[in-house]
Amino acid sequence: MRIYSQLMPIRALTFDIDDTLYDSRPVISRVEQAVVLWLLKILPSHLTFDVNSWLKLQQQLVTVDPMLKHDIRERRRKTLKIGLMQLGFRLNEAEVLAQQGIDVVIEMRNQIDIPDETHIVLKELSAHFPLIGLTNGDVDVDKIELSQYFVEVYYAGRDGLSKPEPDLFNLAKQKFQLPAENILHVGDHLKADVHGAKQCGFQACWFNDQKQQITQEPKANTIPDVEITQLSQLLEMVGIERSTDIKAYS
Repeated sequence: MRIYSQLMPIRALTFDIDDTLYDSRPVISRVEQAVVLWLLKILPSHLTFDVNSWLKLQQQLVTVDPMLKHDIRERRRKTLKIGLMQLGFRLNEAEVLAQQGIDVVIEMRNQIDIPDETHIVLKELSAHFPLIGLTNGDVDVDKIELSQYFVEVYYAGRDGLSKPEPDLFNLAKQKFQLPAENILHVGDHLKADVHGAKQCGFQACWFNDQKQQITQEPKANTIPDVEITQLSQLLEMVGIERSTDIKAYS
């Protein structure tokens, strides 16, 4: 743990979800593979499929409608719909198939093994502090069995603009009914989480499990208040002695 500035008393915490409470990279990889396989299954054999073309289409759609960058599920849906229409499908067909594609994403997206440490730390913290989740993603915290620890979870798109925009942070502050300086936000992303939290007056904890050097990070335009490499260090930070045996989650 590395302290960059004197912490104010912590009375509540907010958490990023993806890549903070679990590693989303293998999950996203499986989702992308599942969508590709689904597309190859539904497309007629005479139609060619190019992943790069679909990525380029997604970028073009965000350029035309910048709000799509704040809603990952709608961005996927629109990319699928427009992509299918460009391949010759009628509007109604494309809309139905796009929803089927989203269903494939949702099913794969929520097949996650949450680390034992995450359960232990959140259980201990939630017994002493109110917790809120703030995510730019679309994982279902109910299905991955994390909702029990949070008084609320706010999603970019559904509930406001994505971090680092202030929408989700402001919702958390309103829910807690606490001064911003008494709320600690924990997240892995230096811009979305650290910068976003600090610009809203929150204290910011950078979850650096990849052991990056902050001085070498181009997105480090805002210094966190504290840096941790393991979630369990949060318990030490707030003065909680771990009472749960990790074997209980094995």
